[in-house]
Amino acid sequence: MGSDRVNATVTTPSAIESAALRSDRFRLEREADWKRLETIVSRMEKGRLRGISDEDLLALPGLYRTVASSLSIARETSLDAATLAYLESLVQRAWFVVYGPRSSLWEWLRGYLGGGWSVAVRAIWLDILIALAVMVAGAAVGWILVSHDPEWYFSLVGREMAGQRVPGASAEVLRGTLFGQSRQDGMSVFAAQLFSNNAQVSILAFALGFAFGVPSLLLLVQNLASLGAMAWVYHQVGLTLDFAGWIAVHGTTELFAILLAGASGLHIGRAFAFPGDRPVLQAASEAGRRAALVMTGVVLMLVVAALLEGFARQLVDETFGRFAIGGFMLTMWSAYFFAFRGDSSGGTDRS
Repeated sequence: MGSDRVNATVTTPSAIESAALRSDRFRLEREADWKRLETIVSRMEKGRLRGISDEDLLALPGLYRTVASSLSIARETSLDAATLAYLESLVQRAWFVVYGPRSSLWEWLRGYLGGGWSVAVRAIWLDILIALAVMVAGAAVGWILVSHDPEWYFSLVGREMAGQRVPGASAEVLRGTLFGQSRQDGMSVFAAQLFSNNAQVSILAFALGFAFGVPSLLLLVQNLASLGAMAWVYHQVGLTLDFAGWIAVHGTTELFAILLAGASGLHIGRAFAFPGDRPVLQAASEAGRRAALVMTGVVLMLVVAALLEGFARQLVDETFGRFAIGGFMLTMWSAYFFAFRGDSSGGTDRS
């Protein structure tokens, strides 16, 4: 037993020396690649791309794989902790340079608003035209149904949302719902209900598009039918223009958002129904990416509409001013989507 202890004492330093030599040899054989990769990565992290030669840029992916392989070997052979820590840090930094995102959130947002969003919208122009026709038809259906039977009004609008806006209400009562409401809580509650309803319609119209777009179109019909029914109520007492101005302040933005949401859902549905030469899943995937870009902007439009609904419509208490705001917003959105080209680097899919 004593002999075993002596042997252990003798062999332990030898094993340590052997491991150290193996670690040093491993480092010396590969350190040149490590240092080269570290130099390239450091320059790229500091934005000094001009200081990197074409040869180094071409060698970058290969150097990354070489160092990643070195890390794998180092872990398997249990090399010293310092070498492992160095390689793990270098591989992590190099991964972000080689495979990580090429732009920051701010850069992506600038590219998206600078043209990417408008490109995505123009890519679904056919679906927008179909959705627009369905929305107009929905408003006409609501108007016609209520004009023939006022009881349809409560089926389309609902008693809670209708409030004083009901068939048979006097012109004075209805005018009071359009003007002089800036200090009344009831108007704010109605505005919140209207916004919540339209936001839900937008999200559902997009989310249900996979069912060949049919639910998306039905939601557009239902939502616009309630607007058409309410327009008829104001028309009966000669307040059509004032009602249109009241809607225009936020409606040119909010209804535009609903239009785009419905068109996005329809775009996905059409890809399922008519994939063309592509496999169904491929066509749906491409349409989904395009529609998702549109819907990202729809959320922004709904936020803008909520601000207009909560502030501008209450502060501007006359019809001409309301039309001016609504007309300006409609012109701005139309110009951005269909006239502005800008930079389409916002990640749109042109296929």
